[in-house]
Amino acid sequence: MSENVTLPQQQNAKGPERAGEPLLTVEGLQKHFPIYGGFPFRRQVGAVKAVDGVDLTVYPGEALGLVGESGCGKSTTGRLVTRLLEPTGGKITYAGQDITHASRKQLAPIRSEIQMIFQDPFSSLNPRQTVGTIIKSPMEVNGINPAGGRENRVRELLETVGLNPEHYNRFPHEFSGGQRQRIGVARALALEPKLIIADEPVSALDVSIQAQVVNLLQKVQDELGIAFLFIAHDLAVVRHFSQRVAVMYLGKVVEVADRNSLYTRPRHPYTHALLSAVPEADVDAAKKERIRLSGDVPSPIMPPSGCRFRTRCWKAQDKCATEEPPLVQLSGSDEGHLTACHFPEDPTRPRTEDVVMDPALAAPADKADDDSADGKK
Repeated sequence: MSENVTLPQQQNAKGPERAGEPLLTVEGLQKHFPIYGGFPFRRQVGAVKAVDGVDLTVYPGEALGLVGESGCGKSTTGRLVTRLLEPTGGKITYAGQDITHASRKQLAPIRSEIQMIFQDPFSSLNPRQTVGTIIKSPMEVNGINPAGGRENRVRELLETVGLNPEHYNRFPHEFSGGQRQRIGVARALALEPKLIIADEPVSALDVSIQAQVVNLLQKVQDELGIAFLFIAHDLAVVRHFSQRVAVMYLGKVVEVADRNSLYTRPRHPYTHALLSAVPEADVDAAKKERIRLSGDVPSPIMPPSGCRFRTRCWKAQDKCATEEPPLVQLSGSDEGHLTACHFPEDPTRPRTEDVVMDPALAAPADKADDDSADGKK
């Protein structure tokens, strides 16, 4: 990857500064996909609650990591923020402007400021267009004419993401999956956005070049002051790239904290379980017991009452079934460390301490919850 490419400069490009107003604020965000049934007249019989009350804040120049199991609503949240999906409820505020239900005309001025790197590099690129056209199209749509011309700018971007500028006239099918993802990164950078929603940006890359791409994104963040909502499964990559981390479970955020606080002193049992599953390079650490969660993730069609994690939690009690825990800062937590749990983990206990979960300790769920989790605890 070339290190000689000069990136265009923006103001306040000195990394995250949380002293001012947030760039993005999400409050109570919801996305329910309706389920229809019945004959001969179709009617709504239920809804998949993919995102069900998410609160997030991203500051200018900051990278906020969003992690959780598959199906927890991370990618849907990213698409809601970019308004690729219409929210069912809640509020999205960008740069002080409410864009929750803004029309296409109202969104047009800020479309160039919010870009997305999609998870699937195969379906996100038009197979009928050349790479040059794909990356150049956003500039044409927004009437941007960079110094030196659009073609020269596209070639610079290709070199920036580690591709040969001579690939300008090639088609997507001539590239590997990892190379296609880098084309997606170049397209996202074409308009010099203020916020990038990165949905699993390195999941399609070889291990040998994942670090290069993550370092590239960090360089872009530092030099251009771009904020990131970084969605990923790889907790090691999230810790390396993000300043703060939010943990999602079944459509809700259960913990938000500075990366060092969250990785060393997790308060939510689900976060503790996720971190215990991270492979350890140290031989002694690798021998420690992992937290093995019982049962399956409940159905988002009929989530458990109260705390949604209670059907798999070894600390659950009767209170967890009747009261939903708020996302608040608990006693003993670091500043800004928010947790949604009635019986949080002890912050003084090291994360690497052995924990063995007895499935019998999990609180009994009601019958509806049993059905949604296949009745296995």
